[in-house]
Amino acid sequence: MSNPIKRDPAIRPLSRDHHHGLLLCWKIRRGFLKGISPERMKVYTDWFYKTHLIEHFEIEEEYVFPVLGNDNELVKQALKEHKILEKLFKNNNIPDLESSLKQISEELEKHIRFEERVLFNKIQTAATDEELEKIRKHHKDEKFCENSEDEFWI
Repeated sequence: MSNPIKRDPAIRPLSRDHHHGLLLCWKIRRGFLKGISPERMKVYTDWFYKTHLIEHFEIEEEYVFPVLGNDNELVKQALKEHKILEKLFKNNNIPDLESSLKQISEELEKHIRFEERVLFNKIQTAATDEELEKIRKHHKDEKFCENSEDEFWI
């Protein structure tokens, strides 16, 4: 068992966002196990994407990734994964819905693990105090606001 990664306080809110992203992956899988319709789960994933993920991606792309630069291979990978995830979340094609939701749960989990285990470690090591302050200033650590209208995973 490896030790938990010590996150700089400026990056901790992003890691907390990642925790909620991993919970989303779990909720989707749980929904499929319970036989919940993909259309019903899509309502929740749309809400999650609009309420949490769009802003999270914007903060990473504007303030976090520039620490290493957009030419960095790890940053290129993260940006590519953001595009793939955006496309999956925006897919409203009913015949593809089940497949898209399953891909969201797989791709989002893989992406979060990559950022937490690899990319954020490099960023944290390379960031100046000024860059960390800029990240801290643009991402407040707010309590997660859950959408409890339809808790299909319970």
